[in-house]
Amino acid sequence: QVRLVESGGGSVQAGTPLRLSCTTSGWIFSMAWFRQAPGKEREGVASINKESTTMYKDSVKGRFTISWDDAEKTLTLEMTSLKPEDTAMYYCAADRRLIWPLDAWARADEYEYWGQGTQVTVSS
Repeated sequence: QVRLVESGGGSVQAGTPLRLSCTTSGWIFSMAWFRQAPGKEREGVASINKESTTMYKDSVKGRFTISWDDAEKTLTLEMTSLKPEDTAMYYCAADRRLIWPLDAWARADEYEYWGQGTQVTVSS
C-alpha cells in the first residue's frame, strides 16, 4: 500500500526559501508536487521519476527544485524566491507507472496516490 505524508509548509514572506517534504511508503515510480489555490484548479508544479527525469511548471523554473531520495523514500521540493502567487495548498502525488508521454506529468488524473496537503502562504 502506498502512503504519502507531506510536511514543511508554513507562512513566509516573499523571497524566503521553504522546503516541502513528502515521506512515502510502498513502491512508486513517478512522483510530483501539485498545488491548489482557493477557487482555482489543481496544477502541477514539478515532477520526477526514478529515471531522474524532472519536469517543471514554467512559472517555477529556476526557483523550485524537485528531488527524490530513494534510500529515504522522500520527495522534496526546494522553493526559493517565493512570491505571493505561490500561495496554495501543496500536494504530493505518486504513481507506480512511468507517466508517459512526459508532458502528461501535470495531469492530476495520472496519479493514483495523494497526500493530505500542506499549506504554503507567502505574504508580500
